[in-house]
Amino acid sequence: MRDMMGLMKQAQDMQKKMAEMQAQLDTLEFEGSAGGCLVTVVMTAKNVLKSVKIDPSLMVAGEQEILEDLVISACNDARNKAERAVADRMAEVTRGLPIPPGMKLF
Repeated sequence: MRDMMGLMKQAQDMQKKMAEMQAQLDTLEFEGSAGGCLVTVVMTAKNVLKSVKIDPSLMVAGEQEILEDLVISACNDARNKAERAVADRMAEVTRGLPIPPGMKLF
């Protein structure tokens, strides 16, 4: 019975930490870049694109495909950074809990 009570307490603590983490994710921003920082984007941890900066040297008529690819790469870079940060924070929140491997909570 003690083990069950301890597990319930851990679950409540984790729930509280998860709510705090969710609030933090709203404020975290990550910068992604491509083309040697010729294109940079800022994205939140929840994958909301906040800004895009493009170096004027990339504004060449007829070469929009290169620019489009760089924007996609910069967005993917920012998203990957955000995903790693979220995974790291999730690992902190769930540390010590008997969660089966591969189970995703977020």
